[in-house]
Amino acid sequence: MSTQQTPSTPPSSAAERPARITVLAGVNALEGVALAVGGTYLLIMGVLGRPESTQQAETVGITLIALGAIPLFAARGLLLLRGWSRGPALITQIMALPVAWTLLRSQGALIPTGIVLAVVAVTGLVLVLNPATTRILGIRRGPGATPGA
Repeated sequence: MSTQQTPSTPPSSAAERPARITVLAGVNALEGVALAVGGTYLLIMGVLGRPESTQQAETVGITLIALGAIPLFAARGLLLLRGWSRGPALITQIMALPVAWTLLRSQGALIPTGIVLAVVAVTGLVLVLNPATTRILGIRRGPGATPGA
């Protein structure tokens, strides 16, 4: 059996992908799924008329589902080692920090949720800002930048 690659066969990026990128993609996928699930729940509750403001629940639900697409696209791009995926992954982590802070300042069961979100967001930030991640994704410095500067 030949391992020769044809033009229609994509490269095996899973074999070449470092663990840090896989973990970063997993963090983004987790956040995307959580947003989509939360949005779906709010949308269903809005349609059923359970919350005080059905219109607000439906609007927030649709917004959360749409926002969930950003980290899911980033996760897919990271798994395929696409340089463009670093931006949406970074934005997702930055957006998660104020949400975690708000949850940490609340009461009851929202505090542990805030702790988990903060840990996930900081982990994602550390991974996405790591110079090795930039190098792996093939992102180069600007034209006037010198190596090591």
